Amino acid sequence: MNKIIIVLLLAIFAISCQKQANKKTTSAIEEKYQPQEYVKLNHPEWSKNAAIYELNTRQFTKEGTFQAAQTQLPRLKKLGVDIIWLMPIHPIGVKNRKGTLGSPYSVKDYYGVNPEFGSMQDLKNFVSAAHDQGMYVILDWVANHTSWDNNLVTEHPDWYDKDYKGDFRPTPWWDWSDIIDLDYSKPELRKYMTEALKYWVKEADIDGYRCDVAGFVPVDFWNNVRKELDAIKPVFMLAEWESRDLHAEAFDMTYAWSWNEAVQKICKGQADVNSLFIYYSWNESAFPTNSMRMTFVTNHDKNAWEGTMQEQFGDGLEAAIVLSVIGEGMPLIYSGQEAGCNKRLQFFEKDPIQWQEHPIGDLYTSLLALMKANTALWHAKWGATMIKVPNTSESKVFSFVRHNDRDKVFAVLNFSKDPIKVSFKESLYQGNYTDYFSKEKVKLDEKFELELKPWGYKVFVKDAN
Repeated sequence: MNKIIIVLLLAIFAISCQKQANKKTTSAIEEKYQPQEYVKLNHPEWSKNAAIYELNTRQFTKEGTFQAAQTQLPRLKKLGVDIIWLMPIHPIGVKNRKGTLGSPYSVKDYYGVNPEFGSMQDLKNFVSAAHDQGMYVILDWVANHTSWDNNLVTEHPDWYDKDYKGDFRPTPWWDWSDIIDLDYSKPELRKYMTEALKYWVKEADIDGYRCDVAGFVPVDFWNNVRKELDAIKPVFMLAEWESRDLHAEAFDMTYAWSWNEAVQKICKGQADVNSLFIYYSWNESAFPTNSMRMTFVTNHDKNAWEGTMQEQFGDGLEAAIVLSVIGEGMPLIYSGQEAGCNKRLQFFEKDPIQWQEHPIGDLYTSLLALMKANTALWHAKWGATMIKVPNTSESKVFSFVRHNDRDKVFAVLNFSKDPIKVSFKESLYQGNYTDYFSKEKVKLDEKFELELKPWGYKVFVKDAN
């Protein structure tokens, strides 16, 4: 009997050991193959439903100063702006300058303030006033290159990239003759640039940066910069680039250049709505869920070198603006858009914006109010992914839903010059809604048909249960 008991105990022990071994093996497999969060950084809480405004200090007011721009902060707050991106605030190089005043992207001193715009104290006052309004300020930072007469040229010539002749050189293949490239293989340069970036956060209390041609600078540099800046205060970082790898550890948001290109081609009759299917498929599949893309119809580059928003989008301008706010992405407003600015602002000269009340300003105000209030329209991890709603005219009409447990929005946009009657397939869009612009209550069921004017749009907001 004792032998039988011993055998049984040994058998039970063996089975137990095997179970433990299997459990460890399963655990190891689960650990090895467990999906990892791609985005390692923490977005500032205040960015979850923010809108961003690019402020061209030179052209924003007749005076072209921080002090004059500061008086307009309450108006920007009323418009719905949360983040103010100041174009470069540094002294501009004189050597090989373009035009009379030069490009603000030709930086002469990373620690200085352009006297054209005011003093360091004026900048601090501007930032403080923005904070008082509940807004945040990021500076435009040009890390890739400097002016020809930046102090680093004489103090650290070895920090610069050279051509095959051993001479300083502008960025290859571009007509940027007023600047010369830096060489980020130099650890000393990386330390200098990082300390300069930290300086403005510490001294002027700014809230982050928009980084010019960020993809021309190594990603590992930016990854370290973000860690050092966040150690001072939580910052918001925008990259002028379109790449997934920048989202992992360095940047909260990248440019949606491809979105702008797709919508512009549609509005010019050079493409149809399938171009948007391609963009949104790529955006959803290739970019991490907890990332932000900046959607825009214009910015300083587009306005100066490619045409006004009216030239680029024609009769489809309003539909493009609606999609930039209601679709996934943080909407950008460039200086003067809200006034219907219809001229290409000169880039190297003084060319003040002519301010006026305009329907585009009203449209942005209305759309941004909805974006802030409706959690489905928030950004990154806080918002809802767009879901395509099939319709009967998909080459011309773009329709989608964004929804979560609390909110739901159904948007329909006619990206064509034709009046269209359209109906919708599947059931996701169905329910009781309010037409956001007309405030009319509507019930959308399987028989719902919608008539849209050329370039017309509708935004339906789901009623509370």
